[in-house]
Amino acid sequence: MIERTIIIDSVDPVSFYGVNNSNMQLIKNLFPKLRLAARGSVIKVIGDDFETSEFERKIKELEAYCEKYNKLTDDVILDIIKGQQPAELKRDDVIIYGVNGKPISGRTPNQQKLVETFTKNDLTFALGPAGTGKTYVAIALAVRALKNREIKKIILSRPAVEAGEKLGFLPGDMKDKIDPYLQPLYDALEDMIPAVKLKEYMESKVIQIAPLAFMRGRTLNDAIIVLDEAQNTTTHQIKMFLTRLGMNAKMIVTGDTSQIDLPRSVTSGLVQALKILKGVEGIGVVEFGKKDIVRHHLVQRIVEAYEKYDESRAVAAAQKTELQAAEEIQNVVNQ
Repeated sequence: MIERTIIIDSVDPVSFYGVNNSNMQLIKNLFPKLRLAARGSVIKVIGDDFETSEFERKIKELEAYCEKYNKLTDDVILDIIKGQQPAELKRDDVIIYGVNGKPISGRTPNQQKLVETFTKNDLTFALGPAGTGKTYVAIALAVRALKNREIKKIILSRPAVEAGEKLGFLPGDMKDKIDPYLQPLYDALEDMIPAVKLKEYMESKVIQIAPLAFMRGRTLNDAIIVLDEAQNTTTHQIKMFLTRLGMNAKMIVTGDTSQIDLPRSVTSGLVQALKILKGVEGIGVVEFGKKDIVRHHLVQRIVEAYEKYDESRAVAAAQKTELQAAEEIQNVVNQ
């Protein structure tokens, strides 16, 4: 009799063991000659050399499946342990499988275009209105690269620009003040990575979420770096960010130029960067529109209503300017 220790370190133990350890109980039933004990990420097995070796091999196959699809079912466990190929969940349009096996894919043509553009370029700009899935797809692409071991870390950033509220009036220390600005990034990650594994990634700094100001002075290698809400960067900030790109790294910059929260006297770094970098090789641009909005159906109507309002104001302003010019000319003639 020998004892083997197996480490399950690439998946969330809760997803692997199942609710109330249901998956582990099924596995025990399929290996009746072995004595098993599982705690956290460690499984200990006692039995003869051949059976414990076979058990370890099957556990590693189950772990690989769970890592890819973020879930294990009874049918999958039975298929793998019996040496049969489990039914493939994979679809061509899926980026990754999120928590509980939820498939995350490009749901609109422009979301799919973002996936393709990211593959071909080291720097990708994703532009468009709220609710089009720019940031969500960008983070999914980063998580996929991490799971495929193409990179060593994910870095997500946002400029901490006040949109009507003042940072100083928020309660708590600096982290407490900054976290609300970064919450949308946490929300996306929680959809894609089980809670225990996400906490582990955050604590080990495999996934880093930080305000844009914290990027200064860094060279980011072996990473996917996502800058969200880039329309609220200054010209100096976005130049600083873009020049952080290191070896074996890619960047995705997302933004909505219709929602700039900077003071009117400050030029948006995103708007300027798009002009300066136009046509540069290795940079891709994907522009989203109202048809790409995948939130509640009212969001698309709200965006359209505001666009009409802005257009009517622009027309009114132009007419007012023409009228003033005509009045000035008439005044000169009358004099």
